[in-house]
Order: sequence, then C-alpha cells, then structure tokens
Amino acid sequence: MLCLFGVAALWGATNPFLKKGTEGIEHVGKGSKVSQFLAEVKFLFLNTKYLLPFLLNQSGSVMFYVTLSTTELSVAVPVVNSLSFLFTLLTGKLLGEDFGGERAVLGMVLTMVGVTMCVGSSVLEADSAGLRNMSHVSL
Repeated sequence: MLCLFGVAALWGATNPFLKKGTEGIEHVGKGSKVSQFLAEVKFLFLNTKYLLPFLLNQSGSVMFYVTLSTTELSVAVPVVNSLSFLFTLLTGKLLGEDFGGERAVLGMVLTMVGVTMCVGSSVLEADSAGLRNMSHVSL
C-alpha cells in the first residue's frame, strides 16, 4: 500500500507542475504539422519547469509497474487513480489554483468512500478465501 501511495503522490503532485511547465507552448509556431510537433517537443524537453516534473511523473509510472507484480490490479488502479486526483487537487491548491469549491470536495469525499469500499471488499474477499483454503488442509 505504501508503494501505491507513493505512485499516487508522484503522479498527482506533478500534474500542476506539468501544467505550469507547458505555459508558453501556444506561442511555438511552425509551418507544417511535423515541424510544429518537433518544435513543441523541443520546447518541452528543453524547459526544466516541464522536464523535472515529467521525469518524476515517469518514475511514478515505473514504480507502479513494479508494484503491480505484488498487488492485485483491481485494488491498485482505483487506489492510485483516486489518490492521485487528491494529490493533484491539494498540490494545485498549494500553488494557488482554484480547485472547484464545494463540489470538488464532495467529489473527493465520494471518491474516497468508493475506493475504501473497493479495497475493503477485496480484503474481505481475500480473507474469506484464505479461510476456505485453510479448512481443506489436513493435519
């Protein structure tokens, strides 16, 4: 669970910084679509305000991939996605962004209730499966 929390923190906390790092990309202009794309890629990857959060975000992706080897997918995905949403809102708020008011808070609460129910049911299901398997063991 600690790794899932770390992934969510890396993914969520970097989102507002990625958004700030892309400021100014709309002023990059080239003739063809291919040269426009290459100019935008150059703009992003030579911009440390974008590149550092991007690398941290991608390290979260590597951590998530490694964590999936020991974590059930049906638990990992909702936990990480909902927590990363919360980290994005909190980091954005710390950076002075508007986070949507009462409706956003209600959405966060409902998301956390739903994830808690998913994780709780997975834990209960795993516990009951373990008890069923233990009853078939003969001594």
